[in-house]
This record gives sequence, structure tokens and C-alpha cells, in this order.
Amino acid sequence: MCRNITTLRGLEPPATADEIEAAAVQYVRKVTGVTKVSAATQEAFDAAVAAVVAATTQVLADLPERRTPPPTVPPLRREDVAARVAARLAAREEHERQHALGIPHTH
Repeated sequence: MCRNITTLRGLEPPATADEIEAAAVQYVRKVTGVTKVSAATQEAFDAAVAAVVAATTQVLADLPERRTPPPTVPPLRREDVAARVAARLAAREEHERQHALGIPHTH
């Protein structure tokens, strides 16, 4: 259904909460068509992500161990993706810092 969602069952070490949440966000984005969350969609989107996280966590715990590892590595375990995520987070923190200090900047 969505090529951005990777298999989390059978990972070594097991899937992290961040990996499960990232998959849930991708799933909810895909089925709802919401690519950018707005004030109007935030509450419903967050509730859906939380429900998918809970269901995914439960099913991963309930299923027996997988005999073979998944064929692909989840994005958050790839160095290039982790670097992009860290850069985005740093930029967002700097942007928030500029707001907090009242420093003029562009959006």
C-alpha cells in the first residue's frame, strides 16, 4: 500500500517506539491524504497516529518471532536518513529560538 512503510517485525534489535510512530504517521498520511497537518486536522490526525501506534505495538508483541529478518532496514536506522532528521530538528529548534528571542527571520 505505501512503500514508505517498512517491515518492523523481526528487526534486531527490536523496533523502537520512534520507528513504530514513524510507520504510523506514514500510514495515517497515506490513508487520509493529509500530507501537512493543519490546526483543523491536528487532533484527528494525532488520535489516529496514537491508535495505529498502539495497535502496531500490540501486534508486534503478540506475533511469534520471525524466522528471517526483514529484507530492508527501516529508514530511521539508515545513516543518511538519521542525518536528515537531525538536520531538520536542528533547523526547527533554531527557528523556534529565533521566535523566542524576537529575531527577525523569514518563513
